[in-house]
Amino acid sequence: MTVEWAREEAFAALRGCLLRVGALTDGACIVDVVAEPYGMLVVFRWKKDPNTYAVEIAFPAGRVTSVIGEPVTSPDEWAADVGYRLAEDLVTGLVRRGRRTVRDGYVVLDDRGAPDIGPEGFSVSEVPLVTLEPRWRRERGIRFTRRLMVVPVTLSEAGSWLAEAGMDVTVPRRLVAEGRLVCWLQARADGEGGETAVGQAVASWEDTRHAVVRLELVHVQPGVPEEMRAALVRVVVHEAAEVGALRVVTDVPGLHELGFRPVDGGGFALSTIVVEREP
Repeated sequence: MTVEWAREEAFAALRGCLLRVGALTDGACIVDVVAEPYGMLVVFRWKKDPNTYAVEIAFPAGRVTSVIGEPVTSPDEWAADVGYRLAEDLVTGLVRRGRRTVRDGYVVLDDRGAPDIGPEGFSVSEVPLVTLEPRWRRERGIRFTRRLMVVPVTLSEAGSWLAEAGMDVTVPRRLVAEGRLVCWLQARADGEGGETAVGQAVASWEDTRHAVVRLELVHVQPGVPEEMRAALVRVVVHEAAEVGALRVVTDVPGLHELGFRPVDGGGFALSTIVVEREP
């Protein structure tokens, strides 16, 4: 239907809907909805990330339909649909992939035309440290049910396919055993025979306060585009921010273009805080 609502109605509906919900999706907490001359700004925090993020929402105009293509008949329906779309964007990685600009102390995210995390045909994912295994469970006397249980993999199994590809998995396995692992990432390439492991990156906690993360290593196999190395490092930085780290340090050279700078005492560092906000 064609929108006939005043902008004030749309703003009140969206603000009421999102602030009432509060936690839009797992990891996202709505802070505020701010009216601007040409739209609205939904302000939120993401997981333990030290930054405060925002996304722009245009005032509804013309013919408005929901995410499933049905007409939206009221400001409240429109606001609920905006919340659904935003939740879907966040779950599918908006904070990581969105273009970033700083405005009024917020990191404003824009998903339009955002570049892929790495070169076409490559992907980055976590090295799985748990697996789902079917287990029989006794219930109500003699009745048994079959359920999938989360089971940790053994250290000898963790990243075994990376080792088979010639990569050293000693450091990440040691960090798993010590309980200091922040993330263990793998780069994979698509091929006719399926995906192939072509790189890895590993990060650990540097301090007991869990304020600093160390990039232990980043590696890509010969012949893999250098952009894949940068993609692995970017994801490590995102992972560090999402667990609340304020800084990433490393001895890995060649990361100047990604924002790492030399520090006193040797090595390099990058702040995960995009913009400092006043208390």
